[in-house]
Amino acid sequence: MFVSDTVRWLERAVIGLNLCPFAKGVHVKGQIHYAVTLTEDPAEVLELLRAELSALVGLPARTRDTTLILLPHCLQDFLDFNDFLEKAEAVLDVMDLAGTVQIASFHPQFQFAGTDVDDVTNCTNRAPYPTLHLLREESIDRAVEVFPEAEAIFERNIEVLEGLGVEGWTSLGVGASSAGAMAPAVAVAKGAAQ
Repeated sequence: MFVSDTVRWLERAVIGLNLCPFAKGVHVKGQIHYAVTLTEDPAEVLELLRAELSALVGLPARTRDTTLILLPHCLQDFLDFNDFLEKAEAVLDVMDLAGTVQIASFHPQFQFAGTDVDDVTNCTNRAPYPTLHLLREESIDRAVEVFPEAEAIFERNIEVLEGLGVEGWTSLGVGASSAGAMAPAVAVAKGAAQ
């Protein structure tokens, strides 16, 4: 259910609203790897992050271009999650992967500095669960070559979401399913390539 909730968000919001013009290609080609951990312990998330970073760089991009790590029971508070990102970035440095892999972040309570909690523009970075997105720098570079005005994506996304409004976003049904929100918190880590 965690992966299916995330795929629904990806298809309806990220791809459906074209929030990321690069997402459709890797999704259609099955190059996105989904890793789910049901842990509540951020230290265990860091262990999974290390393993997933190693796995990502150990495979060719045509097999696994990107990884989404889903944290349905950990770092539920956005400020805690935001603080945790510093530790995640430190893992990149320790593994000597800074400049090779980037970590993007999504959270159901994501909030840009200077915005209200209910500002629809925050939805550009809202996902059903706290999520770490591992991206290959070379894939980003290739995507930017195809879409040279990449810096305009953020501004376009703000316009799209403002036009959609909170009701429009809600009608997409891209949050956590009630089953996902109610699942027991068992310390398990598993990945499912899709």
